Amino acid sequence: MTEQDQGAAAAQPALRVLVLGGAGFIGRHAVAALVDAGAEVIIGSRHPDRIDHRLPATAARCLRRMVRFEEHVDADDWRPALAGVDVVLNCVGILRQRGRASYERVHHLAPRALAEACRHHQRRLVHVSALGLDAPARSRFLTSKQCGEAAVRASGADWAIARPSLLDGHGGYGAWWLRAVARLPVYAVPADALGRVAALDVAELGEALTALCLRSADELGLAGSREFELGGPEAMALSDYIGRLRSGYSPRRALCLRVPGLFARAVAHVCDLLHATPFSFGHWELLRRDNVPAPNRMAELLGRAPRAVAGRPAASRQLDPSQPDRKA
Repeated sequence: MTEQDQGAAAAQPALRVLVLGGAGFIGRHAVAALVDAGAEVIIGSRHPDRIDHRLPATAARCLRRMVRFEEHVDADDWRPALAGVDVVLNCVGILRQRGRASYERVHHLAPRALAEACRHHQRRLVHVSALGLDAPARSRFLTSKQCGEAAVRASGADWAIARPSLLDGHGGYGAWWLRAVARLPVYAVPADALGRVAALDVAELGEALTALCLRSADELGLAGSREFELGGPEAMALSDYIGRLRSGYSPRRALCLRVPGLFARAVAHVCDLLHATPFSFGHWELLRRDNVPAPNRMAELLGRAPRAVAGRPAASRQLDPSQPDRKA
């Protein structure tokens, strides 16, 4: 690059990225990576004045916008939120329904309206979904996400879909629970949890999402596939993964009890009813099949292979690990 080219590049304004769910488990790591990459970040949150403790110190000066997905189910509802932004990164998801914040509104109707608004206002949309949605499902948690993906694909917007595997890292409700289970001398898994997982460090997911937001369509090769399945470098059974986590806390192996699948399903329904633990009917369905990216496009976005999840979580961008996010 010549000095003239370098000067022209330096003169270009930074892309403005609206991160929806920017204080959640995935969103806060994406915010950290985007700020590090020089983007101008706007954080969309249900409670923008209560999220300082969830964000990295580098995001202290980021603008905030109040966004409640259950109230944004028409394209016109999104007009104020999209003002002055170049890219929208949707990291919003709910583990369980509360009031008007239903699976249908949050995972399907709001993303559909958002995609339509992005098409109309010519904004790029990066939609974070999940692996394992290509198989039949009965859980409304999963079927609503399937409908949301389909709506984004059909919108005509400039879109990309990211599907991360099981996530590990600071601030995640499920990640916190799995590490707590790994510390126990005895734990249980469903006998029919035969699927493999390719656990991914959430900080690296943040870097991958940053690439999807900031790189041009040509750089991303979006003419080929706009759908990015993302995971760690190793695929293993859930019990083996818990054993990997345990290795960071104890030299002794724990006893793994295999409980009948129907019993595990009943427990999942009870957990859904009581809003207790991250285990849900949807997760029980996912555990019965592989949750492994095919192909894994992490290296394509990172420029290197993703790292394996370690026994102890790595320090991560000064994020507060003390309060796991129940919505992530």
